[in-house]
This record gives sequence, structure tokens and C-alpha cells, in this order.
Amino acid sequence: MTTEQRWTAEHIPDLSGRIFVVTGASSGLGRVTAQALAGRGGRVVLAVRDEEKGRRVAAETTARQPGAALEVRRLDLADLDSVRRFADALHADHPQVDVLVNNAGVMAPPRSLSAQGHELQFAANHLGHFALTGLLLDLLTAGTDPRVVTVTSANHRLGRLHFDDIDGERRYAPMRFYNQSKFANAVFGCEFQRRLTAAGSPVRSLLAHPGYAATNLQTSGPVGLVKVLFGRVLTPFAQPAERGALPQLYAATAQDVEGGAFLGPDGPAELRGGPTRVRLSRAATDPETGRRLWDLSEQLTGVAYGLPAA
Repeated sequence: MTTEQRWTAEHIPDLSGRIFVVTGASSGLGRVTAQALAGRGGRVVLAVRDEEKGRRVAAETTARQPGAALEVRRLDLADLDSVRRFADALHADHPQVDVLVNNAGVMAPPRSLSAQGHELQFAANHLGHFALTGLLLDLLTAGTDPRVVTVTSANHRLGRLHFDDIDGERRYAPMRFYNQSKFANAVFGCEFQRRLTAAGSPVRSLLAHPGYAATNLQTSGPVGLVKVLFGRVLTPFAQPAERGALPQLYAATAQDVEGGAFLGPDGPAELRGGPTRVRLSRAATDPETGRRLWDLSEQLTGVAYGLPAA
């Protein structure tokens, strides 16, 4: 798509009758994504850790868009028990899910552990979404034009998987392990598409990144120099969340997007601009890395997809 033909939220088709689940929908890119989908008639499940914040977003949305169909449900991606409770409740209330947007994330906090004892960024950004996707796969398979959109970062190109120290017990650095988690998102998205294709599944796996968008991701997690740099010094160069959410909205709704595609901004260094197909790192597409991460993720989460390895 050329710059002159840039895709915007106005291009989202009618979504009436379709069900979307958006993680991290109480703020930032998730809030914008949920509101845009609801504004085009989609029924949106706001999967949030803080239900009160989620209810405020829902109230704000319905005040501006009377008739918007929104559900607020609690989901703590850093707690696999919470992920299972969320999935169970969704199964009880819905026969299908059409699109899952794995949007939520945490960035560069001091080292801490999840409820199950894993490094927080790897747990919340990757393991929680891996488990959620697997637990909802049957609902997605029953959906119409089903898709899973996983939000990664251009920083995935700086990351690698520290299989010998996945939780940073020996050598933890906040941005190093943020980059690991975003690399894991990219590897997961690629490997998931390979397995979906091998299984003949109608579900599509897509990846997106927002460029540099002004959200609370840069201020709620980081400390020290990282917080000063991303939360203050560089913010004048950031695009608003409404623009940053466009790649994931495109991936979730555009008719011409193919499984395995990676969407990001079309501007210089992919920092800002309209959505376009961008390049994944070669390392992220490596099948052996994908298989190894998949096996580890099934082991750590206890969630088996039942999909054949490609």
C-alpha cells in the first residue's frame, strides 16, 4: 500500500456479528484497538488485569458510540491460572471467537517473577499469550475468518532466546529481556502459522508492531535511564496511540492480509506511518528456533495445541 493510499481506521469493514478479544484493552494500543473494532460493529471482549480501568474504557466507549457491544473480563497474563479461568469463562459464554489480538505487554521492569516463577516479561508478553491462544484455539477454529494477531516490536530484531537462562537468573538486564520477549512473540507468530498450515486450519497467525507510539508502556514498567529515555526524552518523536494501533487493526480486519504477514509502519525506520508489510528478522523465521520455543512453551504452560509440527 503506497503512502498516498495509506490505510486508516476508516477503512475497517463492517464487523457486525463478529467477536474480538483484545488483551490489554484498558489503555494504550489495546484501548484504541478495542474502541475502533467496537465502532465498526464488532463485539469486543476487553481482557484486562484491572477491571475498574476496563469498565471506564467501556463506559467511555459507549458514551461516544451508543450501542457498542463491550464485555470487560479480568485477565492477568502473568498468572497462568488467571489465563485458564478467563478461557473457561469465555467458553461458557461464547460458541466462537473470530479474532484474538494478543496486545498486552510489559516493558523493561526490574527483574521480578510471575505467579508460576518465570521472568515477568517472558511470562506476560509470551507465555501468557501462548497459553491463551492455545486455550481459545477451538473457539477460533469455529470463528468466521479467524485470526490471531500477536503484537511484537521492531526490537525483536535485537533479541534472541536465552534458552540457557530463560528467566534471567544469572544475567538479567531489563531491555535485554524485553527484547527476548518480543523476539519470542515473533518466533511464536511464525511457528504458529507453520503449524496451522500443516493442519489445514482456517485460523491465520499474523504479527504487527506499532513503531514508536506514545503509550504508558514506556512509563509504567521501565525504571532509571530506560524510563527517562523512552518516557520523556524521545516522546516528542512518538506517534499517537491512534496511529500506532493501525498495523494491528489492519492485521485484524483487512481482507487482503495473508497468514504469516508482519505489519508495521511505513515511515523511516518503521517508527511511524501507515500500516504496510515489513520484514521479520531471519532468526525469527528459523523453524528450529520455532520448534524449540514451542516445545518449551508447551512444557512451561501445560497447554498443548494438538497441532502437528511443520
